[in-house]
Amino acid sequence: MRFTGPTYLTQRSFRLVALVTFIFASSLSSCSSSLEEELAPTKPKENSSVDVKDPAKGSGSDAGQGTSGQSGEGEGSSGEGAAGSGEGAAGSGEGGSGSKDGAEDGKEPASDPAPTKPGTPATTPGAPATTPGAPVTTPGTPATPALPAQPKPATVVPLKSAFDFPVGAAVVKELLEKPEYANTVSKHFSRIGSESDFKWGSVHPSKDKYTFAKADAVVAFAQKHNMKVHAHTLLWAHDGNEPKWVKEFQGDAAAWEQLMKDHIYTVVKHFKGKVQSWDVVNEPIKEGGVYTNSIWYRKLGKDYIIKAFKFAQEADPQAKLFLNDYGQEYGGKKMKELLNIVDEAKKQGVKIHGMGFQLHTVLRMEAKPIMTNLKLAADKGLLIHISEFDISVKYGMPATFQLSDAMNKAQGEKYKEIVSGYMKVVPKSQQWGITTWGVSDKTSYFNKGYPNSDHDYPLLFDRNYQPKEAFYGFLNAGLGK
Repeated sequence: MRFTGPTYLTQRSFRLVALVTFIFASSLSSCSSSLEEELAPTKPKENSSVDVKDPAKGSGSDAGQGTSGQSGEGEGSSGEGAAGSGEGAAGSGEGGSGSKDGAEDGKEPASDPAPTKPGTPATTPGAPATTPGAPVTTPGTPATPALPAQPKPATVVPLKSAFDFPVGAAVVKELLEKPEYANTVSKHFSRIGSESDFKWGSVHPSKDKYTFAKADAVVAFAQKHNMKVHAHTLLWAHDGNEPKWVKEFQGDAAAWEQLMKDHIYTVVKHFKGKVQSWDVVNEPIKEGGVYTNSIWYRKLGKDYIIKAFKFAQEADPQAKLFLNDYGQEYGGKKMKELLNIVDEAKKQGVKIHGMGFQLHTVLRMEAKPIMTNLKLAADKGLLIHISEFDISVKYGMPATFQLSDAMNKAQGEKYKEIVSGYMKVVPKSQQWGITTWGVSDKTSYFNKGYPNSDHDYPLLFDRNYQPKEAFYGFLNAGLGK
């Protein structure tokens, strides 16, 4: 059909259509920008402490040690790069407060800013920073159905009973003296380690003095309850861990090597036959495959890692020896360099039996890249240990908050997804087990140093040591439900 009306109507109509189109487009663009700003993760303030390590964003750290009645520490994990980049979202175990072992000087975070870190989140730009696990809606899309609760047995069965491999927890010696804590550990776990009691600063505080009392108590608890022990760690590539006397030690490379050898020999031989496996070196590689600039790296070069494994192997040929790190579950140059170390050790006749994946993660992280890299390490013939497992729910939340039903259920699903994936991609003979970094939300390192436990809820048991959806998700993975 052809328009045959007056010319002025045609011009006026065209002008009107153009004006309406321009106004509509401008309005839509403004709304889109506003929505994107509202949903985008908040950037941290300059020089602010970070309360939570978030593997989807910048860097975390480890330093300091736990104290009596507190959770001890946790290993850092966070992002090596943006999603879709060559490096993936790996972790950073250096610097920063509010991380696994606190700040290097042992101080707690002075404030509670939004739990974000420098770096690009491993999510689509503009991804919702809403309550984790809560239904997310955008204009024109239906609400996501609420997640169901995990299936639960009539009575709470021991977690360890559902698995062929050891299920562990990193404990704190002082907390083992508390009945609720000790009973939960002995009932549900078949292996324990310690958050700090085997570290250099705890067992070797001065040049001619070794203090094994705390670590011995952890081992004694394990023996009493027929549990295995995975000890953490002989060397930690972080200068905040070694006591002052080590930092002030004087000598050439040969003297430093002898110092390291003497320490490893003495500690490993002390626990020979009582400790089945060790994290020999912890967090030696940073983002991009760069070596952590620790005192050992500065004095002995990158070969210090293989030398440490050699000394541990000589001290106890029966113990299984692990290279433990954060963030390699997202691949990239970091994972590549860790595998290069394994290959180089093999060339030199030194055995690295397994790789520890710390796996401090968050709800919004996808499990697929984790499984890809667990398999990559397993394909090397390595034993695979998820060594410091927890799932933070704090992202996007205020300084203190209550665990919502939606977050609780989402966390249960995430635990189930990751544990089930581990069992699928890692051959049974290489499943060294899964260890949670702590026991209860009350004593998690995420809540370390605070008068309450409302800062995060990353573990299987709540502050009253009651099983959460996280517990049942973990359990149901083992039961195949």
